[in-house]
Amino acid sequence: MKKSILLFAIALGMLTSCDPIKDSKDFSIDDFSESELLSGAQFSQYADADCTTPKADGNWIKYNLPKASSVFIYYLKADGSEFKLASGSGGGVFNFVPARGSDPQQTVYFRYINANGKEVVASKEFTVEVAGELEMPVRYLASNDYGEKTWYWDTNAVTSGDWAGAVWGNMGYCGGAGADVGTGNGAWWGVKTSEEFNGQLNHTEDGTNHGDGDLGAYMVFNEDGTVKCYDKDGNVIRQDSYEVAEFNMSDPNAWRVGVLKTKAILWPYEINSGGRIPGEYEIVYLSSSQMTLVYPDNGDFGGLGNWGEATFWHFCSKSDLIGMAAGYEDSKSWTWDTNAVTEGDWAGAVWGNMGYCGGAGADVAKGNGAWWGVKTSDEFNGQLNHTEDGTNHGDGDLNAFMTLGTDGTIKRCDANGSVIKSGTWELVPVTGNDWKVADLNTTAGTILWPYEINSGGNMPTTFEVVYLSGKQMTLVYPDKGDFGGLGNWGEATFWHFKAK
Repeated sequence: MKKSILLFAIALGMLTSCDPIKDSKDFSIDDFSESELLSGAQFSQYADADCTTPKADGNWIKYNLPKASSVFIYYLKADGSEFKLASGSGGGVFNFVPARGSDPQQTVYFRYINANGKEVVASKEFTVEVAGELEMPVRYLASNDYGEKTWYWDTNAVTSGDWAGAVWGNMGYCGGAGADVGTGNGAWWGVKTSEEFNGQLNHTEDGTNHGDGDLGAYMVFNEDGTVKCYDKDGNVIRQDSYEVAEFNMSDPNAWRVGVLKTKAILWPYEINSGGRIPGEYEIVYLSSSQMTLVYPDNGDFGGLGNWGEATFWHFCSKSDLIGMAAGYEDSKSWTWDTNAVTEGDWAGAVWGNMGYCGGAGADVAKGNGAWWGVKTSDEFNGQLNHTEDGTNHGDGDLNAFMTLGTDGTIKRCDANGSVIKSGTWELVPVTGNDWKVADLNTTAGTILWPYEINSGGNMPTTFEVVYLSGKQMTLVYPDKGDFGGLGNWGEATFWHFKAK
């Protein structure tokens, strides 16, 4: 035994006393020029992520850079900022789909940094297919018509119960219909005010409120696959790429409609985790104007229904007016909303007159200023003196509806779906105005019961949209179209609609 130990020690000493054998190629620091970085590089383009279908202008690009052990691949957006396409080893696949309207000829950049910190950037031109239309989840998140969409904390998602107004907090991982979570089902606790966020800094990664713990903070999703979070003053807090996986809106009772993958949302922390930013969130409810995200404790998505702890986020958007009005498929239908006004003498009224009061249009959507209104189908038949020909054409029925097409068409229909009149519509956004969000221009007679009250059947072609969400819309028209008389409490007509 002693002899064996002695021989091993001698052998070990001989190894350590010799100069190490050094392969100069393996141990030297790479130091090459921009042109050399792409020397010998191989690229091929495909129509699919698995790279099985070659395509000359394919958006999936397979690469191999033999000179670089690692590389950061990006392109430059219109504002000059970098958008990451891939990073890591010198070989792989990245997806590049330029925004609608872009030049198919695009420059892609390859950055390599060696062990000494020296940076080398090379570029290569690719011809790729430009997006013709947005994928459905991107339409919801970033707007099909505007290409970007602003999302805020939604204090109106939960309207009843102890946690009415909560925007972030914890809940039981309950299962069932995710849309119910969008209205507060399962909530245990939540933050309701900007001040309350400052009491929750133990849930952040560094004990700091970076500005997104404020009800005035917002995030902007862009059609190019980027998202940025801003504080209330417009300073960027964080940014990242995003994608939505497993998107499916076909089942209204499903737990989730998709999975949002990004590191950049407002207050992105899993509760009671010491500041963990999951980077992957279940979208349990999504419309043109509201979004609710959920993340289960430690990412245990398989524990759905066990009522373990989960984190929720409630967001809302008001910027995508056309998406809210016409949806993201071919069209969206609207019918009478008997639940818009819930209190007072005119609770349930859908059409009637009011004082042209001014102030916040959102309050009119709840009945502010109402003088009188129709509440039932039968009551419409008592108001035929307001029509153009003394006739109820079928839209004086609480089940009648109108359909706004994404192609700019509008149809006024009776309860059976028979078209009463059709024409065109457009929304003209109005910014910085508390009274209205847009003007709705239509062909005369194409909205439901399209009559100005006490006018002998006048059918306006311009209406003020004083409130619009993905679920509700309220229109107003002042006496004789006197839009300049706002605030004088002259007579005006109102219409309350809800998404069908």
